[in-house]
Amino acid sequence: MYIVLAIYRRWEPKGYDMLTRRHFIQTTTALFSVTVANPVFADSWPTEAQKAEWDAQVSPPGFDPATSNPWGLHPRFLPQRVDAKDGLVPGDIHVDAVARYLYHIEEGGTAMRYGVAIARGNLYEPGVYNIKRKVRWPHWTPTQNMIERDPENARWADGMEPGPQNALGSRALYLYVGDRDTYLRIHGTPYPRSIGGRASSGCVRMVMAHINELYPNVEIGSTAHLYSAEDSVTARS
Repeated sequence: MYIVLAIYRRWEPKGYDMLTRRHFIQTTTALFSVTVANPVFADSWPTEAQKAEWDAQVSPPGFDPATSNPWGLHPRFLPQRVDAKDGLVPGDIHVDAVARYLYHIEEGGTAMRYGVAIARGNLYEPGVYNIKRKVRWPHWTPTQNMIERDPENARWADGMEPGPQNALGSRALYLYVGDRDTYLRIHGTPYPRSIGGRASSGCVRMVMAHINELYPNVEIGSTAHLYSAEDSVTARS
């Protein structure tokens, strides 16, 4: 079974032409299948006041999603509202692993587009997932596979407490297949300069200020489509 996604994107900043994206194609059978032990979470949770303080820390003063860029990102990775192809389901998320974009489909034929980083090497797992959990200022616990790849992660085997240096950053969307947690996440990152690259151990990374904007608009039960990094993508002026 194949899914074909075409998103028509409008480059908002002055000086850019209308571009067309077509045919993001991938099979739905390449789903994450590594078995990992259930994580043991660190057990302290921040207060609402602490969460608000951290939100302020990771958002630039006078934050404007379309223009604020203290991270030195390429301008194309700043959030933009773009045109979406007819027929896409509002509320769904589509990740273009080639251009490093995440699209959140809106009502009325538009989408919000964000720059992302994806997993390095063969750790990126294209597939179709359900968002069954979302957490503001989450804990993070590395899987056994992560610890084996990077033994330094063993110090967080019992969980990393929430905060601006936490590996999942300020927000996390948890990706499932059926009732199975895949341990894949769409999440904030304390390493915003990784956006546009391949850096994670399997997850999709976003700038924390950007995912903070996205987070309240994502409903539990929404579908996330992660497209293959090898699929061809064309842009035409």
